[in-house]
Amino acid sequence: MKRWIVAVGLAGMLVPGLAFSAQIFEKVGTFDGQFLKIGVGARAAAMGGAFVAVADDATALYYNAAGIARIDQDKSELSLNHANWPADLSFDHVGYVFHVKKIPGAFGVSARALTMQPMEETTAYQPYGTGRTFDAGMMTFGLTYARSFTDKFSAGVTGNFIHEGLADLSQQTVAFDIGTLYDVGTAGMKIGMAIQSIGSQIKFIEREARIPAIFRVGTSATLLSSSDQKLVGAFEFSHPPDNAERMNFGAEYAFRNYLFLRGGYNFGYDSEGIAGGAGFHFPVSVAGMADLDYAYTDMKDLGSAHRFSMRFLF
Repeated sequence: MKRWIVAVGLAGMLVPGLAFSAQIFEKVGTFDGQFLKIGVGARAAAMGGAFVAVADDATALYYNAAGIARIDQDKSELSLNHANWPADLSFDHVGYVFHVKKIPGAFGVSARALTMQPMEETTAYQPYGTGRTFDAGMMTFGLTYARSFTDKFSAGVTGNFIHEGLADLSQQTVAFDIGTLYDVGTAGMKIGMAIQSIGSQIKFIEREARIPAIFRVGTSATLLSSSDQKLVGAFEFSHPPDNAERMNFGAEYAFRNYLFLRGGYNFGYDSEGIAGGAGFHFPVSVAGMADLDYAYTDMKDLGSAHRFSMRFLF
């Protein structure tokens, strides 16, 4: 009798979990625009993607639009990012943040593209090739505005034009990102929130699908600060509509604001795990500075991803 009760109890605990897993599995692969989930920038990637509450450079155009309001009003910033993605894909991002005199806040423009090399066309009757090639790719173009409403709170919004193409077929749609950033005022702690890819359905090859609107919330804090060293830790939680909840952990160690070492972990991801990287901050002119960053991400069964970034502040 006792064994029967234990068995029933275990079944009662397992069935809801199995049902939840089944619900998640039912949603996987049902959304379009999956490339919109790929994070940009070597710095953020090396911190395990935990960047929604850091968001203090031009890659905030992707992670949290509110962050560009914190960039020096007398400066502009250019960010160039490239990733060698599995399956011989390339992922590139460029972002530019600038200010307009007499208009409060900051503006930004950005573009992302996931591309592949041309492939040889084959058919059922010509399995060894027709002599023609085709390619496929996805890209976005975004315009961002952000503003600090107090010395602790800022908010921003991005409008994105999304294009997808396969051979001679293509489709376009629009989506929006919104974000907020709040300085707690203790230990450099910040709280960030963003909702990405808010949009309508996209129709491709006579089939409609939604794009994945993702909710992110996180916090960052200064764990160590001295004249020569600084350590920042970050945590992030995200909820994609087509998979289980995810968490990101990361940290960045700075030595004399010149050498940066970073590490992090993507928890709950199907194909991303541990991450790490390094960067250098150095002058390029009398008034200009630059960052050179690298990040490695373990992609589990898919191999690895390598990201390279250059940032110019002038």
